[in-house]
Amino acid sequence: MRTEGTEGAERRDEPPPGVYRIDPDASSVRFTTRAMFGLLPVRGTFSIDHGQISIAETDADDGSEVDAVIRAASFASGIARRDEHVRSADYLNAAAHPEIRFSGRGPRHGTAGATVHGELTVLGVTRPMVLTLGAVAADGTRLTVGATAVVDRYAFGMTKAKGMTGRRLNIDLEVVAVR
Repeated sequence: MRTEGTEGAERRDEPPPGVYRIDPDASSVRFTTRAMFGLLPVRGTFSIDHGQISIAETDADDGSEVDAVIRAASFASGIARRDEHVRSADYLNAAAHPEIRFSGRGPRHGTAGATVHGELTVLGVTRPMVLTLGAVAADGTRLTVGATAVVDRYAFGMTKAKGMTGRRLNIDLEVVAVR
């Protein structure tokens, strides 16, 4: 994975090909959104349950893939009452839909940097999603990848409390995986 020849683009170390298992304890999924008609910031986390990143022999191979599962019940914003409500059937319905899954292929390199295109499944609804890659570092058997994304909760049928609850979540990922 690397970006070359584009002004202002970040150069990335190319990780050795192979399958890397995501380390849930070393990885993080942070989000920010706004509530109360956009007046109040809300921050929180999800936990990655498991996943893997497969790095192809070459970028031209386009065989690199990522598959990651987040437990819907891991939603945490620091306010227990809100967390329970978001895990309920009003939003994530964690009891009926315990997994949030991202599956993607790539990366694709462009003038604005590298992206991974894939699909996000929430509440049993699958929609296209693009991760924008940030820092990518390979150190022996360890791979660290930073990425960002924006999720529109309405696209997954979560339309409860329009205006009171933020529509879009800005996601910041720090994924550590090992071979």
